[in-house]
Amino acid sequence: MEHRTSAPVSVSTHGLLRGRTAVVTAAAGAGIGGATARRMLDEGARVLISDAHERRLKDAEAALAADFGPGAVASVPCDVTVEDQVAAMFDAACGRFGRVDIVVNNAGLGGTAKLVDMTDHQWDRVLDVTLNGTMRCTRAALRLMTANGGGTIINNASVAGWRAQEGQAHYAAAKAGVMALTRCAAIEAAPHGVRINAVAPSLAMHPHLAKVTSEELLAELTTREVFGRYAEPWEIANVIVFLASDYSSYMTGEVVSVSSQRA
Repeated sequence: MEHRTSAPVSVSTHGLLRGRTAVVTAAAGAGIGGATARRMLDEGARVLISDAHERRLKDAEAALAADFGPGAVASVPCDVTVEDQVAAMFDAACGRFGRVDIVVNNAGLGGTAKLVDMTDHQWDRVLDVTLNGTMRCTRAALRLMTANGGGTIINNASVAGWRAQEGQAHYAAAKAGVMALTRCAAIEAAPHGVRINAVAPSLAMHPHLAKVTSEELLAELTTREVFGRYAEPWEIANVIVFLASDYSSYMTGEVVSVSSQRA
């Protein structure tokens, strides 16, 4: 098989989300959340971005507003482990844009530690951000969307929720929980016109991941990808946009692998 050495050119826009309002968590910076916010703006949505890092969040908002106009984007700091901040984020989105049609639960926390060495704090922190944070935001979004008559929620899971990897017990458990949460919440939400799906990326490179992951591990993970490269964050964002759009109207409770990994 011929290996690709670089990502393809980003796809054209089609106005798939025109007239809709989206909330994207952990959207500061150059990761999947930031790429998703940008792709949704490309497709015509108005977007509120949130992040626990206030300075990076303001920088991200300014960059997006410069490209798409200040009326299309807003930001509010939010730590998804704090219920009051989650509520304030959705209040801010409704106050600015009038309603919330799409929610992307991108906030998550990783780390590497063998289980025998892992502390309760390490375990609890990863699960509180990655799984409990997704639950809090999904719960808040469902309350709004049920009242509004519909909407879409997309959760960011990971292939780690399916596949074993040394040192990732806490992260894998959290992402497997996100998958289960997605399926169960989707059943409850369907009668109210709300669809809930998830993406499960394998390896999407961005600066934060490079800072917290060794070069050796990244190189080893890259060898598992049949394309011979990692994904660009916008390639994950493209699938998230698809799940947010009417092109996925008959999909709910699904976890879509965005990966070129060997089984």
